[in-house]
Amino acid sequence: MAGAHTKHHDYHLVDPSPWPLVGATSATVLAIGAVMWMKAMPVGGMHLGPLVFGVGMLGVLYTMLSWWMDVVKEAQHGDHTRVVQLHHRYGMIMFIASEVMFFVAWFWAYFDASLFAGEHINFLRYEFTGGHWPPKGIETFDPWHLPLLNTLILLTSGTTVTWAHYALINNDRAGLKQGLWLTVILGILFSLCQAYEYSHATFAFSGNIYGATFFMATGFHGFHVIIGTIFLAICLYRAYLGHFTPKQHLGFEFAAWYWHFVDVVWLFLFAAIYVWGAGASTSAGH
Repeated sequence: MAGAHTKHHDYHLVDPSPWPLVGATSATVLAIGAVMWMKAMPVGGMHLGPLVFGVGMLGVLYTMLSWWMDVVKEAQHGDHTRVVQLHHRYGMIMFIASEVMFFVAWFWAYFDASLFAGEHINFLRYEFTGGHWPPKGIETFDPWHLPLLNTLILLTSGTTVTWAHYALINNDRAGLKQGLWLTVILGILFSLCQAYEYSHATFAFSGNIYGATFFMATGFHGFHVIIGTIFLAICLYRAYLGHFTPKQHLGFEFAAWYWHFVDVVWLFLFAAIYVWGAGASTSAGH
């Protein structure tokens, strides 16, 4: 009987799983709850939007956790053959490509508002830029203080995750853990600095196109940093469990790819929004 179930091919046939159905149902509940919440739609005289949204969000998070735990088990049981790993890499590459286009949209919005400052109208309740960028009355951040520090923090974290990857390839478990610890700590430090910067911003998210484009671009990047930090923290936990080998460490490899993507996006944000976008005002300040 055992021989009948032996796999004689390089492809992984996934076992029956409830997570696609549970995930789709939870996402639907999440979307309905979001609409009910934003539209303040009452049900029987009660505003249940936040509750429905919360139930959907818990379902989505539970699905993600459970599904990824199943994927980890598949990796540990040898189901991720060379062919399966290749296909996973194609999937991760396409995912990162979609993320690139996501950020292209925010850069497009920022450059459209900044390069054609005199052509914007007030149809979204934004103040006129007056033909200036940044708009008059906006006090931008000095890029050579906290933003520069955050850039150095993130670039350093890119070197530490590379160190961890190199250590893993050379079967240096201690180096893997040390590199991951440093990367996670630097990721948390970056997020704390970003939160401190936001708390001292002299402009708001709403009411002006500069604030809207600034917070959307840098805020979504900050959200990706938090996701990447969690991703690497899970890899660190798995390293302590004895997971990953020099020849099979797809989960860690994807975390490193994602982290380097976050690094590169920040370099463009720093150059475009912090340095170029505030060049005139910071030069005048100095």
